[in-house]
Amino acid sequence: MGFGYEEVRGNENFSELANIAQALRERILDVVSRNGGHLSSALGAVDLIVGMHQVFDHLSNPFIFDVGHQAYAHKLLTGRWEEFESLRSFGGLSGFPNPKESSSDFFIAGHSSTAISAGVGVAKAFSLQKQDTLPVVLIGDGAMSSGLVYEALNELGERKYPMIIILNDNEMSISKPIGAISRYLSQAIASPFCQGVKGGIKKILKKMPDSATYMARKFEESFKLITPGILFEELGLNYIGPIDGHNLEEIISTLKKAKEMKAPVLIHAQTTKGKGYKIAEGQFEKWHGVSPFDLQSGESLKKSSSISPTQIFGETLKELASTDESVVGITAAMPSGTGMNALMEAYPQRFWDVAIAEAHGVTSCSALAQKGFKPFVAIYSTFLQRAYDSIVHDVGIMSSPVRFAIDRAGIVGEDGETHQGLLDIAYLRSIPNMILFAPRDLVTLRKAVKFAYSHCDSPSAFRYPRGEFVMNEGEVEARDFELGKLEVLREGERGVLIGYGNGVGRAYRVAEELQKEGIEVGVVDLRFIKPLDREGLKKLFKQYSKVFVFSDSYRLGGVGSALLEFIAQEGIGGVELKTFEIQDEFIPHGKTALIEESLGLSIPKLVQSIKEAL
Repeated sequence: MGFGYEEVRGNENFSELANIAQALRERILDVVSRNGGHLSSALGAVDLIVGMHQVFDHLSNPFIFDVGHQAYAHKLLTGRWEEFESLRSFGGLSGFPNPKESSSDFFIAGHSSTAISAGVGVAKAFSLQKQDTLPVVLIGDGAMSSGLVYEALNELGERKYPMIIILNDNEMSISKPIGAISRYLSQAIASPFCQGVKGGIKKILKKMPDSATYMARKFEESFKLITPGILFEELGLNYIGPIDGHNLEEIISTLKKAKEMKAPVLIHAQTTKGKGYKIAEGQFEKWHGVSPFDLQSGESLKKSSSISPTQIFGETLKELASTDESVVGITAAMPSGTGMNALMEAYPQRFWDVAIAEAHGVTSCSALAQKGFKPFVAIYSTFLQRAYDSIVHDVGIMSSPVRFAIDRAGIVGEDGETHQGLLDIAYLRSIPNMILFAPRDLVTLRKAVKFAYSHCDSPSAFRYPRGEFVMNEGEVEARDFELGKLEVLREGERGVLIGYGNGVGRAYRVAEELQKEGIEVGVVDLRFIKPLDREGLKKLFKQYSKVFVFSDSYRLGGVGSALLEFIAQEGIGGVELKTFEIQDEFIPHGKTALIEESLGLSIPKLVQSIKEAL
């Protein structure tokens, strides 16, 4: 059932290709409406992907996607039509290209703006291997806000490796389309005649003395001005566009001409997000990534009355911003995902979306802090990794009081290994001057935001999960955060369970289950991993010899590691510490509960493990 690239490759029947594109959209809609996933970008890129497969053999001309949520049609055309049913399910297909899943996927693509760099690497390999072929990159317009793209374009324009970049422009206006005239000129510029003229001009300029080149150079500049791609031309690329990214005949014709040029070429294709599903067509952020929904009405099937940690963060920060004009904030292309959208609407002069430019956002906040403002950087754990040098160099060394609100900390579920928020404790804990703490529920999250606001001496970061905390709001009365102080939630006899962040709720659930079997254990909310409560821990380790650690993070450099370091430094003996953090492996996609079960982190498995260790 379904279609494969063999039915698309070289097919000149555009009516058949249009039917295949429609079938791809229907399959994407059917599966995503039931499984959830990325929808509008995947639908908008279908025609471009069909065109790519018509012109190129993806096994000899690697397709590199940026970001990979555009690639659903590629998955369907490369032997995964039936398996697509398992999209983003545990043990099923990834929501992004993944070479471990299929040889048709050349490069993993969960984070943005990497594809052109990867393409340059492939082009270098082809050059060294004397292969007369090239890579094909499909990049979204949003990715063009990242500096990494321009680093890659800078080298590509200098080295002139053959490479095709398809810029899928579905949101921002990079250049105004000028209809049929623009399309005609773009096609003409890609023709052998115009390419020959351009080459001839360059040869003439090289031979002519400086005094005689004025008119020639003016002619070359005028030649480039007939297309809206001046930026890319100046970077050394050939520009074609804008073209209609839903017109298969135009897409295929343009790709063929670009292929013949044997040079770096950027094709500017204008598309509509959500193409083929009227409810989602257009610039609607809510259709970017969706939970299961009803195809007829477009209404979400996932009903939840609970308030998310993201909402609590946004509400609390907005409250602080309403009374203090020094409170400012930045996010990186995730305004609604981080709860920053309401603040951007209420205080547009003080809250910014810097687009996919995490490092820039962090550095600019450090400067804001130096000028007396109180900046909050709200970025997902997995994306904050991209700004690590800025955190070290521009925040840590400067000791700037920047507040990092780390959303999506821990296992995030269906987005998988590229998005799991498991590294932030390890990569931030090693930075001098950094304060690290974590709330355990919605009440303590409010307190965490307020503590970050009031603490103005050095950088700080607090993390919280996607979805819901394990511990219910207000289940245990909480005091305000006090720098470097832990909190004892319950006393025990046989051992103590130390939790950090969302790990506190897991520890508490385990203690409740153990109590049903007559096993009394203490539960402690560590609250701060840096600085540690040294006196509180000494007292704790004197009281308990059996210690169990719970945190949504990796073991290496994680909470258990910090406690073992403390035990060694203090020369504390007689303590047996076991940590239930994540082992040294990348964690695949799937529902969080299924992933936790597979990792031995479900409550029943944790209870059994602790009983065996006591």
